[in-house]
Amino acid sequence: MRPAPREQTRAIEGNLTSHPYPLVVDLDGTLLNTDTLHESALQLLRDKPASTLWIPGWLARGKAHMKRRISSLTELNVETLPYNEPLIAWLRDQRAAGRRLVLCTATDRSIAEAIAAHLQLFDEVIATDGTVNLAGGNKADALEARFGPKSFDYAGNATPDLEVWERAREAVVVNASAALVAAARARFTVAQVFEAPAAGFSVWRRALRLHQWLKNLLLFMPLLAAHQLGNAQAWGTLAIAFIAFSLCASSVYLANDLLDLQSDRLHPRKRARPFASGALPVWTGVALAPVLLVASLGLASIVDTAFLCWLSVYFVLTCWYSWLLKRLILVDCLTLAILYTLRVLAGGAAVGLALSFWLLAFSVFLFLSLAFVKRYAELELQRTSGRTKLYGRGYLTSDAPLIQTMGITAGQASVLVLALYLNSDAVTKLYRHPEIIWGAVPVMLFWIHWMWMQAHRGRMHDDPLVFAVKDRTSLVAGACVAAVLALGALAWW
Repeated sequence: MRPAPREQTRAIEGNLTSHPYPLVVDLDGTLLNTDTLHESALQLLRDKPASTLWIPGWLARGKAHMKRRISSLTELNVETLPYNEPLIAWLRDQRAAGRRLVLCTATDRSIAEAIAAHLQLFDEVIATDGTVNLAGGNKADALEARFGPKSFDYAGNATPDLEVWERAREAVVVNASAALVAAARARFTVAQVFEAPAAGFSVWRRALRLHQWLKNLLLFMPLLAAHQLGNAQAWGTLAIAFIAFSLCASSVYLANDLLDLQSDRLHPRKRARPFASGALPVWTGVALAPVLLVASLGLASIVDTAFLCWLSVYFVLTCWYSWLLKRLILVDCLTLAILYTLRVLAGGAAVGLALSFWLLAFSVFLFLSLAFVKRYAELELQRTSGRTKLYGRGYLTSDAPLIQTMGITAGQASVLVLALYLNSDAVTKLYRHPEIIWGAVPVMLFWIHWMWMQAHRGRMHDDPLVFAVKDRTSLVAGACVAAVLALGALAWW
């Protein structure tokens, strides 16, 4: 529970200091590697989307009023926020040396006091009170009135903090750009600099999930299944479709990570994601996601109208999944299976190929099994961490054995569909020696059960397809299936 709002400043009794100058610390971007207003607004969008329509009206009454309204409708988990650990360690040393620490922030008081209560580090909290937005000049005025001119040191991170450093004795620059550090050194006495962690290509690669683009190779499955490998025009069209689908997927991944910040921070691996960890500011994801989506739709319109329609269906369903469906037990896995299958449908639409019943049925059962693998791996990970529930999902960790049974059954059903397909008339039209194709059946049976064995042993990646392309055994199994299909189609006897 958050502490009840109090007066503009709050002193914690019994704390005696020996240092003559208090150290004042900013919150957003300084003590935290994130912005609490941005996170609160995203939480409001996720949990109470209709309430976001009131934000322009709240803002018209002042930024402080808007912050108060948003904070009253949301509740951040202050225990899991991405704190600036090097700064906190230094602050603890300063406090141990007898220095008075003050948290001063433009964040609403309810959030600031909750964070201060969690850290047990600050002697005083000065924060936005719903009337005055305590940023820039307002913050400088408040601190000068509280401590006197040049009678406090201040730790900040952004351009508005220049006005505060102007009134402070010494500046502590945290997570700032090189230009701001240079400006601070030129104008003020800088006591300490905490450099911002670099957000290079590797960070953005993880945020955009470039490795997940491998899933979009499913677009090429209809072309391969139709044995049109020599159709150069189709390959070119699918290359554009691949980029369009990948950009759309990345925009959805960004949105999903932004809406899932709190649940990701409770996950042993997902908490290291760029937005959850604070490696990237959330506003960059909010800005980039629509740009990627517009670029994706533009490329899709070049490919084909039918492909554009399937891509739009994929985007809408993925958004629906992020907002609601992933919290519904079993519905989430069925939706994931459909999203995988939509890639196959979109690939067929891009090059004008009609998909057979057999390919679609095989795809649905196979991808359903892989969706269950994904969920089972998450449940097992949470169970070994001592939790009884999968946060943000409808599952209990005790559901893992049942999920395992359903997933193995779905995988076996996909192989059964493959076996029935091999006994159909359609096979004789595509393969000179269809009896050779039966070699794919035991290989697929082996691979399905191999994947489940790895999940059972706790070796599964969060995404089974990503695991498969990195797993040597899976790659060998895939090569065997490809070899069998090639022999069946090209055998000369």
